[in-house]
Amino acid sequence: MVLHKHELDKRGDESCIVKSGLLRDDSPLDQSPEFDAFVLACRHGDLRKCQELINLGVNINAKDSFDYTPLIIASLCGHFELVRLLLESGALAEQNTFQGERCVHNALNDRIRKLLLHYDFSKTSDPHRYWSAHISGLLARATPPTSDLCLVATAGHRRFHLHKFLLAARTPYFRAELAARPDTTVCSALAAVPVEALHIALRHVYLGDLPRDLVPAGSPPGREEDVVRGLDRLSKQLGIPALWDAFLASRGHRRLARQRLRDDQERALKQIGDFFRAHVVGGKMLLDPERVPDMRHGYDNAAFADVLLRADEPSAEDGTETPPILNGQGIPVGGGVRPPKTALYPAHKAMLIRSPYFERMFSGEYLESQASAHLRVVTVDCSPAVLELVLGFLYTDSVACPLEHALDLLYAADMLFLDGLKTKAAVAISTLGSASALVDRARARTDAEPVNIYDVIHAAWDLRVRRLEEFAARYLAGRLEDYIDDPDFHDLIRQSAARIRRREETDSIELLDDIRYYLSERFRLRFEDPRLEDMLTPDAEKHLELLEDHESVTGARPAKPHVGEAGQGRQQQEQHRGQERTPVDAGVVRAREGDTADDEFASDAINYDVLMGKIDSMLDSLKLDA
Repeated sequence: MVLHKHELDKRGDESCIVKSGLLRDDSPLDQSPEFDAFVLACRHGDLRKCQELINLGVNINAKDSFDYTPLIIASLCGHFELVRLLLESGALAEQNTFQGERCVHNALNDRIRKLLLHYDFSKTSDPHRYWSAHISGLLARATPPTSDLCLVATAGHRRFHLHKFLLAARTPYFRAELAARPDTTVCSALAAVPVEALHIALRHVYLGDLPRDLVPAGSPPGREEDVVRGLDRLSKQLGIPALWDAFLASRGHRRLARQRLRDDQERALKQIGDFFRAHVVGGKMLLDPERVPDMRHGYDNAAFADVLLRADEPSAEDGTETPPILNGQGIPVGGGVRPPKTALYPAHKAMLIRSPYFERMFSGEYLESQASAHLRVVTVDCSPAVLELVLGFLYTDSVACPLEHALDLLYAADMLFLDGLKTKAAVAISTLGSASALVDRARARTDAEPVNIYDVIHAAWDLRVRRLEEFAARYLAGRLEDYIDDPDFHDLIRQSAARIRRREETDSIELLDDIRYYLSERFRLRFEDPRLEDMLTPDAEKHLELLEDHESVTGARPAKPHVGEAGQGRQQQEQHRGQERTPVDAGVVRAREGDTADDEFASDAINYDVLMGKIDSMLDSLKLDA
């Protein structure tokens, strides 16, 4: 890659700024124990461990002492699913950069290389851009009406329609003012502050870009200096010194300005997240379901909420059990099982309309969109735990989804048309539900399965999530010994075959084809090149000479392996070589069905043939041809 002189000068200037500490490096050195464990999990391809560390906040763009980033390691080791997880989690490998070209060059196979070359890195460089765009769009959005505070600028006779919860979360000044007077609907700005300065300050609070021109063209002389002094005064009065820093950065280095913008975005995420946990989740009300119609909650509440969301706890008829009420000595008291409660969450329409479901509800001619004296109650068909995850995504654009709620969250996200949350739930299932890559299911067992794979595959079919279909096939292929004789698995194969309309004998079964693919990958038997068979067997003439010598010595002729059947050929060769060994020095590996083999490769071949035979027997019993 050839660079011009001005490009070299620009990179030199950036290097000096990085060394001075003003500009951070995109891939800093990280020697913490958490990052070391993350790098080790990337080498092994342990999806579950990587997802858990990502949820804990490990820096996925850092580098180790050998100058390797996690994405480069996963690409070099050939872990396709892990590479995709890292990219979706924010890993950087843009083209025309050193780390990006290095990652593509070190990719183990073309599948990973194509993923890196065709990935949209605009999602990685700014993963919260849709959330920020929604916040900044609230300042000028008229429908549906979500504003609950009108700020009047007396200097320019202009009105700004604002949101109390956002001002209270982002500025200490409004937090104190609104806490003292929560029923305020109109307030006046400082008369001495120019309206342009007030508009710029509000754009900063709402995560908007600062304008290059502080005043419009044709303004009187000295107006720009008044606006600058007004910005300085507002940054001190509102308690947001980042406003002045962002203004100075916008007039200087562009990369430094982008860094200031990302810093302010992260600061806003933390501030709104703290407000969400303190007032939305912290303001949850638990009451009996029959008391909900009598609930009267005013608009002058501590959370500045304008709507209540209702979620009912699952009842005993749903197959869940609630723990009994215990006294101080651990003895159950009362009538036994506690009746299910209803949870009410104070929420804000301004954040709920990130969902097209709520946007249509509050914009159309529905009861929820009409004004009322008290907060309206909107019922969401999910459990309180799942609703908290949904609200956490709407408010903070992130969700740490535990595996036990991931499937319910997937259905809730589909109901609310939240594609981003739906993807995150699918990622949680496909990563947290994966066992360690170091466990060989042919020789080891685990006590409990992390997910109900039958529920996962049905959800993938119902909601059309291809990622979960691939995960289910890979999951079943890794544990086929446990499922091949299960009647529910046979019924699942029958349902997969019935998904093809007007099925004919020549049609395949999609789920079974995927299982066969991942099963062959599991046992490392994908020899697609027919010439590779010649590399694995001796030369034809030499092989015949060995057969003749063996026949003359032992009087028996071993079976000749069939061409094209790599697994059976290697199995017979290993058995032949094992007969020539003494029982003392022969290392014996026991296969799945009790057969013995000389090494693990021969054992894998035996296990592979056994499982493929069971698949054929299952298809015969189901009277299916695939």
